[in-house]
Amino acid sequence: MFDILECEAAASVVFDDASAAVGMDIASIKRDPSLAFANQVAQPLICAYQFALWSALAPRIVRPILFAGYSVGELAAYGCAGSLEIADLLALARVRADAMDAASASDDGMLALRGVTQSAVEALCLAHGASIAIVNGDDHFIVGGSSVALDALMREAVEKGGSAQRLRVGVASHTPRLASASTRFRSALREVAWSDPRTPVLCGLDGSTVLDASTAIDVLARQVSTTIRWVDCMDGARERGMRACLELGPGNALARMMRERHADVEARSVADFRSLEAVVDWVERATG
Repeated sequence: MFDILECEAAASVVFDDASAAVGMDIASIKRDPSLAFANQVAQPLICAYQFALWSALAPRIVRPILFAGYSVGELAAYGCAGSLEIADLLALARVRADAMDAASASDDGMLALRGVTQSAVEALCLAHGASIAIVNGDDHFIVGGSSVALDALMREAVEKGGSAQRLRVGVASHTPRLASASTRFRSALREVAWSDPRTPVLCGLDGSTVLDASTAIDVLARQVSTTIRWVDCMDGARERGMRACLELGPGNALARMMRERHADVEARSVADFRSLEAVVDWVERATG
């Protein structure tokens, strides 16, 4: 994930801050990637990577019409949009992770469901004491809850013709089980210096446009324990005139979802390329 930035001077400064935020150097995580799965490491690391990547790309490509972010990526989006300095961004990511871990029960988790309608998923969640965490499409959902609830829900969803997969996540993110984490995170968000975003950011809760810091603080706090509607972000971006979508990553799941949802949009991830120069070339072609 970091290889593409090895020769970028701007990125090295960000990674020094990231190493301090997570209490270990990036090189040690590269040697043992399993370290990155701890929530207190993963969330600051993702924010650092996306901030560093955007810092390297921004001077080379056309200014975007908007930013959007998936889960913790929504926090990183405000860093990329100029609302947060890197030190504050990483500190907030660490608080967010700690608050979510503290609010979670030891057996909490999440699973991905496909091939089942939203009304059917809502009924399954009601029956088993789980909650929809993220809506990724008309039949694509992330569900959070206890392991017992998720196991029962998964069996029944498969019986109804859907597919289900447990995720490597130990918290029930974006569900009411994390209400106390939202409260703690809101306090932390209010304690740092904010600027209004220089580029609009889409709200993960409903795909609306966020243009000011006070709204950003509110939606970032609420999304920790409230369903994210990524499908609305994808639709909202298209409605606002997006023709090309660049996912910063890591991975390329969001670009793939965008292509599935809006076939007329050019959507790629940085993870698809071997160099930033290739990314810049693609952006020029896609937006030219």
